[in-house]
Amino acid sequence: MSYTLEEFASDCRLALRQQAGPTGRETVKELVEKAARDANFVAQYVPLDQKEERRVLYEDPELLFCIVAHVYNNAKGSSPHDHGPSWAIYGQASGVTEMTDYEVIEKPHDDLPGKAAATRTYDLVPGTAHVYNEGDLHAPKRAGATRLIRIEGVNLLGMRRDKYEVVEG
Repeated sequence: MSYTLEEFASDCRLALRQQAGPTGRETVKELVEKAARDANFVAQYVPLDQKEERRVLYEDPELLFCIVAHVYNNAKGSSPHDHGPSWAIYGQASGVTEMTDYEVIEKPHDDLPGKAAATRTYDLVPGTAHVYNEGDLHAPKRAGATRLIRIEGVNLLGMRRDKYEVVEG
């Protein structure tokens, strides 16, 4: 039987209630991987024909986390970023995302971007997920079409985040 959005949200809520912080997020990561491996779940909630790149599927009224479907039809990347005061879990449903982690060399100041150096690069492949805790800098790069399931600690739409430029370590 296929995983439903209601079951997924309930399982995430339970994990985050039972285990606060990074420990609970690791449990949620496993749930994201379960959803990302479920072809019926992905087809229903992260459909290929989704019009917008980012669509909130569920937002928890108590814990504030949200489940987001991301669909990218073409290559796309971003510069190093964190999730402000929040955390996020990226789960790869289809395609491949090349992810690079960064360390902060210099914090942003006086409206100038911070500086960050790459520490490692790895691929998120279908059925895998990764936790990015508060302050973890990373940058995704997609060479083609991809679909992701992402959990955000709070809805990140419109949240201010610091900007960083890449420098050699």
